[in-house]
Amino acid sequence: MPISISERTAAVRARALAEGFEAVRISSAAAPPYATERLSAFLEDGRHGSMDWLARYAERRANPVALWPEAKSIIVLGVNYGPDHDPREDLVDTDRGAISVYARGDDYHDVIKKKLKQLAAFLCTTYGGDAKVFVDTAPVLEKAIAEQAGIGWQGKHTNLVSRDFGSWLFLGSVFTTLELEPDAPEADHCGHCHACLDICPTKAFPAPYQMDARRCISYLTIEHKGHIPAEFREAIGNRIYGCDDCLSVCPWNKFAQTAREAQFAARDALQKPLLAELVRLDDAAFRALFRASPIKRIGRDRFVRNVLIAIGNTGDDNLAPEATNLLSDASPLVRAMAVWALSRLSKTFPALREQHSPQESDLGVLAEWDAL
Repeated sequence: MPISISERTAAVRARALAEGFEAVRISSAAAPPYATERLSAFLEDGRHGSMDWLARYAERRANPVALWPEAKSIIVLGVNYGPDHDPREDLVDTDRGAISVYARGDDYHDVIKKKLKQLAAFLCTTYGGDAKVFVDTAPVLEKAIAEQAGIGWQGKHTNLVSRDFGSWLFLGSVFTTLELEPDAPEADHCGHCHACLDICPTKAFPAPYQMDARRCISYLTIEHKGHIPAEFREAIGNRIYGCDDCLSVCPWNKFAQTAREAQFAARDALQKPLLAELVRLDDAAFRALFRASPIKRIGRDRFVRNVLIAIGNTGDDNLAPEATNLLSDASPLVRAMAVWALSRLSKTFPALREQHSPQESDLGVLAEWDAL
């Protein structure tokens, strides 16, 4: 007797839970409502900054069928990565770096993709058809599709919010040519709350449900490859990789749970790392420390750039020698932020400028010397 679509869907859901996913919902392979319009407006306004890959495959990103015409269903999956404390508490110790919760453990791309592949293999082996897996590395509007599948809704900060897990869900998806029974979409439960908009240190939200990546600390410290604009540096504080403020302030986190996946547990070295130690990392030490972490993808130079901004924000002149040591670093990104940090910490800054600026050839670094 052939299995029904409903029975197949139930079996897939049970297998996904057995693989370690904590949220499992199904969507048809159709474009989420307003996806094309919202993405187009975001790109036309230039709010994607230097993330050119968002514009490169915009049509595919907005419509799953354009990405894979044979797809009929999308299995949307979530894994909880909830922290064991409010990450805003980590902003108090300014001599230590604050790292976004998602990056304190192993790289979620690797962890989740393995689970997705196992689920896809089960699906194809058991029921036939074909499947493709995606986890934040392909032109897929995962948050919009997750809302359409009913896992949560995109809040006013544009991030996904779950009634079961608050702000802390990693998302992945399995596209399949099989027919599965879709779930109902989730409604918006933000109400009149705008805490996530109010708390943003750099005012990255021009309006509810709109985000300007060019002002976002996560974008500036992770995606942005150049010098971080001076207007945002003080607001960055001690955030050296990402920012969790708009996520952690959400009232729906009252339902959040500490992550069960062991690989997402924060490593001891990344809990509250000392800025004085991080700023000394050379390329080899950086790669060793962040070998299995998503932080590795920004490279040593951009990371130390971020650390120097945090050092400049400490107000601790005892850290000035650490920045001074980097005035001759091979990277212009590092030298420029060493200049900025010293301008805020060192009483001997004029003498340092007289000594180092005549030897500088990079226009970006010279601009830092001349601006101060």
